[in-house]
Amino acid sequence: MIGTVREYNHFIGGEWVPPGSGKFIERRNPATWQLVSRFADGTPEDAKRAITVARQAFDSGPWPRMSGMDRARILFRLADLIRNEKEQLAKMETEETGKPIKLSRGDMDGCIGLIEYAAGLAQQLHGECYSNLGERHTALVIREPVGVVGMIVPWNFPALIFCQKMPFALAAGCTVVAKPSEFTSSSTLEISRLALKAGVPAGVINIVTGYGAQVGQAIVDDPDVDFISFTGSTVTGKRVIASSADTLKKVSVELGGKSANIVFADADLDDAIDGTMLGVFFNNGETCCACSRLIIEDSIADKFIEKLVERTRQLKVGNPLNLDTDIGALIHEKHADKVKGFIKTGQEQGAKLLAGGLKSLPDECQTECFVLPTIFDHVKTEMSIFQEEIFGPVLSITRFKTINEAIRIANSTRYGLASAVWTKNIDKAMVVSREMKSGTVWVNTVIDGSAQLPFGGYKTSGFGREMGQAGFEEFTEVKTVNIHIGKREPFYNIDKN
Repeated sequence: MIGTVREYNHFIGGEWVPPGSGKFIERRNPATWQLVSRFADGTPEDAKRAITVARQAFDSGPWPRMSGMDRARILFRLADLIRNEKEQLAKMETEETGKPIKLSRGDMDGCIGLIEYAAGLAQQLHGECYSNLGERHTALVIREPVGVVGMIVPWNFPALIFCQKMPFALAAGCTVVAKPSEFTSSSTLEISRLALKAGVPAGVINIVTGYGAQVGQAIVDDPDVDFISFTGSTVTGKRVIASSADTLKKVSVELGGKSANIVFADADLDDAIDGTMLGVFFNNGETCCACSRLIIEDSIADKFIEKLVERTRQLKVGNPLNLDTDIGALIHEKHADKVKGFIKTGQEQGAKLLAGGLKSLPDECQTECFVLPTIFDHVKTEMSIFQEEIFGPVLSITRFKTINEAIRIANSTRYGLASAVWTKNIDKAMVVSREMKSGTVWVNTVIDGSAQLPFGGYKTSGFGREMGQAGFEEFTEVKTVNIHIGKREPFYNIDKN
């Protein structure tokens, strides 16, 4: 630590290891431009060092050979340590991401819940026994840890997404090499420090900071890494999948989204308005499963939209460290410019701007990283703001008249991460849920989840799952042990005389 600026080396083998480059990446708070962190600028050689340590820890270290109960006890201790440092971790998260502090605190609570749930799974991992194969055969189907796991974590939920991966991998007995985003590495490094304090053996968790082209690519390419768990954009995810082909390693990718939010006339409209706002403006709109497409029944559209716009205009945009802030700063100026570009394109393509847009920002917005919560009406399915992931606080509205039209509109993007349905008719809710081409469907709620529930996408939103039993099993391999009892009958009937 230097003054008020955090400075970190890599975390490898339980030690703080300087970067081979001797260089550091500076991170400035996107809301103020104040320098808050410096992270080691990693090289492929740094990544290889971490992978070698993780490989040794898996092949000959104690962690994969511990009982599930022992691993669980350590993970429970880690959850307690994070609970004790929750406020400090949340402040780091807000300083680096620009998200409101109240959301960062919620993220830390989520991390604790994920780790505790994974600890429970560590105690329950079991296989199957088949004793019905005849009197001379018994077979076991067992689950073993997949090995060394490479994790690539994005900037929008740095701690939370790390904890959707890391504790599940550890619960299965794996070792980890992770690359957090170069913008938001502090919480990942701090949680790894706490894991060592909790009793996770040195070398089980290794963190190499830096850029994707150097560190991330090295992790993906290395034959000593058995599994890649990636969260990020669809474009980068495709490159990860292509690169992994040379080593034929297992890959799970959670990618982009453009989630639909369908509101029927029989919904509780106040709930649906609140859910619509949460669905698109939560976390500054920088959410892969953001419900950024409102698809609303025509008979209630005008009344619903009027109330939605009125409430959206009341949202407070400003300093993320203020408790009353609803929308903070986007991750960096280049990304904010991209979001503003989509707003401009929406207007040029003929969508009707109802709120937000490129108007002047409040005085407390000190940088160019702020974007007003924005709503467009009369959005056609071919428009860019309907089809493309904006990753900012921008909502598009499209109207429908029949249930089949709503389903068609909802499914008319290449993404399939999540969707939401608002109706008090259970038959309608089930019909729509079954027809949605997405990995998650929320009914009368949105941006809602639990550690027990698997999360992942359809179509170009990726494959594989995180969280839940399904997410846990991603970090295991299945092995069949076929046992013959007694002396075998000869296969070739040869007269030995």
